[in-house]
Amino acid sequence: MAAPATGRLSGKSALITGGASGIGLSIAQAFADEGARVFLFDRDLAAAEAAAERLPNAVAFEGDVTSRGDLARAYDGVIAAHGALDIVLVNAGVSQNQPTLEMSDADWQRVMDINCTGAFLTAQEAGRRMVAQGRGVILMMASLYGVLAAPERLGYCVSKAGVVMMAKALAVEWAAHGVRVNALAPGYVETPFLSDLIARGRLDPARLKARTPIGRLISPQEVARGAVFLAEDASDAITGHVLGIDGGWSAYGYI
Repeated sequence: MAAPATGRLSGKSALITGGASGIGLSIAQAFADEGARVFLFDRDLAAAEAAAERLPNAVAFEGDVTSRGDLARAYDGVIAAHGALDIVLVNAGVSQNQPTLEMSDADWQRVMDINCTGAFLTAQEAGRRMVAQGRGVILMMASLYGVLAAPERLGYCVSKAGVVMMAKALAVEWAAHGVRVNALAPGYVETPFLSDLIARGRLDPARLKARTPIGRLISPQEVARGAVFLAEDASDAITGHVLGIDGGWSAYGYI
């Protein structure tokens, strides 16, 4: 059951990269429900515009997180429209699942470019503006596999571990400037992407549920509620934290 909206982000601006679908869109919806003005940044402008139409007073931006110029234009657009850049969700990313011995240089570079370098550019350009205004919240989308290892996911694990450490390092560096940086580390979340992997036989949902202490997959809305918590002013003493939303997976060491 969804928690009732209470306006916890009222008056805030929130830009979400990769916000046109999946977890990013669920978080955008939650932010909007809590009163934030939402800006969706995505490579697929048509999808971002369609998503923005379903949210109150939302705006879509076309852009690539590997382009500093695209990010700068979007952030400056938010400030021009709203007056400040309050919240940024560093969400855009790609998965990678293949035996390490089969990875090409291009496979490795793609996941690093988007998940790690893209996260750096997104956070740095946000930080430039937030440090200057003396406040702001940056949330970085890590993963269960940024804190735990898994076979045949080398590039993904390394890139998301980089996101975890990036959040901690930036939190320490920018705390004195009023900027908080935290990370979200979801487990297996019920998204269309996960459903596709299950349909293609790449994942066994019964095994995933059995391995998760709460006995089920995570909903996108549960991840979104964690994001709202870290974004709201009531969490102003929390920075440099990695919030696991994995149903107990990372705590469960029994085989």
